[in-house]
Amino acid sequence: MTTPKMDQLQAAVQNADDGDFLRELIGFAAQRLMDLEVEAFTGAGYGERSAERQTCRNGYRDRQWQTRAGAVDLRVPKLRQGSYFPSFLEPRRATEKALVAVIQEAYVHGISTRAVDDLVHAMGGTGVSKSEVSRLCKEIDERVQAFLNRPLEGDWPFVWLDATYVKARRNQRIVSLAVIMAVGVNTDGRREVLGMKIGLSEAETFWTEFLRELTGRGLRGVQLVVADEHQGLKGAVEKVLGATTQRCRVRFMRNVLARVPKAQKSMVSAMVKTAFTQETPEDAYQQWREVADRLRPQFDKAAELMDAAEHDVLAFMQFPKELRTKLHSTNTLERLNKEVKRRTNVVGIFPNEEAVERLVGAVLLEQHEDWAVTRRYMPVETLQALCQPEDTNTPPALAAE
Repeated sequence: MTTPKMDQLQAAVQNADDGDFLRELIGFAAQRLMDLEVEAFTGAGYGERSAERQTCRNGYRDRQWQTRAGAVDLRVPKLRQGSYFPSFLEPRRATEKALVAVIQEAYVHGISTRAVDDLVHAMGGTGVSKSEVSRLCKEIDERVQAFLNRPLEGDWPFVWLDATYVKARRNQRIVSLAVIMAVGVNTDGRREVLGMKIGLSEAETFWTEFLRELTGRGLRGVQLVVADEHQGLKGAVEKVLGATTQRCRVRFMRNVLARVPKAQKSMVSAMVKTAFTQETPEDAYQQWREVADRLRPQFDKAAELMDAAEHDVLAFMQFPKELRTKLHSTNTLERLNKEVKRRTNVVGIFPNEEAVERLVGAVLLEQHEDWAVTRRYMPVETLQALCQPEDTNTPPALAAE
């Protein structure tokens, strides 16, 4: 005896052309799987009366499923209470959802370019309604905002700051927006994305406002901030965090070598790097000044830059040797910046600032989650000793306790 479901399958097979057979078979299997999942979710079968029933069906919503066999039309069951999403339609990762939302938003606002159109069609879309965009954006925004505004607990001895630029529409004009990002290491040696902010420039007031927002969420215990020579950044760090600023060594070397003829770049680079190989801060500063004096007669501009940047570039030498390779540059943020640029370059010109925050915030959230399951970035013992130095003035009775 055959069941109604088997009768449906036999009819689908008999009526389908050879080219449609696989697609019909996939559609039948998917529909049957959804029925089984909804039955388990509701606690009862379709039309079945049961005391264990949790909720009832409430019709269907149509959805196209892109498969290798072609587009399969699905009827996804809806519920009166709660929601159901088929397990075999794995939800896109947060960043991919954000990318789709940004592109769709641009499409709806009538500002799509050929590149955006090509990408939309490559994703299997031919257009989207404003209500669909609104629903998708709301879902992403809730996750991104919860992440960017979460409390920051414990001490964060090291923070990296950097900025990148994207283009967006603002008041009927296309403007360049600064996106500043912060990454920190806590006393457990774990890296976390601390936050981001979007503005028109990197003025000191902008950096100050961003850092105050971080301290308002709980950022504390910062000893060193690693960053490039951003305008107004050093003053904001001193004012809000009271911390030392480490100038990115990699970018400093580029600046120095830009003041030296091509034929002498290798020689000058090797000379400057000898200061970084010293064991103690005192030896590093002495070697730095000796190299600057040796360069001065022939490369006075490079020597002047070394004089001005001495304390900023060598600030990392004040910390334990096993931490220095992670503290002398913004490399930990450079890789994150490249990923942000890779995603934002796909969009080109964002329709508004909210779309920028949505996509960049989703990229940062994705990276944050990846770091949470990887090995520690710095050794715990060294960090805890650095943040909680032994107090030699502690009374013996308290120490015993």
